[in-house]
Amino acid sequence: MLIGAHIFTAGGTYIRRGSSLPGNRMANEAFPGLLLPLRNTMLRYLFSTALLTIIACAGPPSADSIIARAIETHGGPALQNAKVRFQFRTYDYVIRRQGGEYSYQRRYENEGLQVTEVLTNDGIVRAVNGQPVELTTEEMQTISTPLNSVPYFALLPFNLGDQAVQARYFGTSVIKGEPYHEIEVTFRTDGGGLDHEDRFVYWFHQQRYTMDYLAYAFHTGDGGTRFREAFNVRTIGGVRFADYYNYTSDTLGQPGDPIETFDDVFNARNTRLLSEIVLENVLIEPLAADHQ
Repeated sequence: MLIGAHIFTAGGTYIRRGSSLPGNRMANEAFPGLLLPLRNTMLRYLFSTALLTIIACAGPPSADSIIARAIETHGGPALQNAKVRFQFRTYDYVIRRQGGEYSYQRRYENEGLQVTEVLTNDGIVRAVNGQPVELTTEEMQTISTPLNSVPYFALLPFNLGDQAVQARYFGTSVIKGEPYHEIEVTFRTDGGGLDHEDRFVYWFHQQRYTMDYLAYAFHTGDGGTRFREAFNVRTIGGVRFADYYNYTSDTLGQPGDPIETFDDVFNARNTRLLSEIVLENVLIEPLAADHQ
């Protein structure tokens, strides 16, 4: 037994470390079977301490690097210069991104009239039966909400690469037995759009880097929260698209509620299905980077 600077023998006597034994052997040599496990234990302790120190110094994963990996996984580069068409409910959407410029368009019928609304880098326009219509400030704000939000959700996580995004790593999570990175996203006032106060949380799979779940708190109208689960995942033109089950919860229904806990609420089956977010007839057409 080792106590302090002495090694006690089975007979109760002790030998001071480093003292001589007959034949000029040291006490350490007299008990190799005893000290070898101690040396191994010390080495394991030092290795574990060094490893924990490295991990602690490394800190949490970078939220921006996880988002960048997810955008790549979802085929984001193909959306840099592309035209995407789809139907959402009673609206036909056309999203065009090319050479740093964008155009978000939706078309629908209203009382027998064909309405086209377009949001571009230059502003918002509306045409009825092909004729431009003058808009009030309130009407422009009303139009801009769906013209921003529907393309935003349809192309996620592509738009999380925008400069207005402020991403923060929240930690790890497990949903339906699968491991995820949990990341909060808010937006800067400058460049964050009319709904820059909205708050989002995304769950990216730790191995696949797919965005399978998201939650958000919004302030438009009466405000509220939503939690979405991806389904019907498919790849079109090299881009991953998904439809979503759209949930809320009686315990997380207000914009100020901690939406980062939606994963726990969902695992506990305390969410309520409100609707399904379904994109139909999705088509994608690549465009030249320079359209001049």
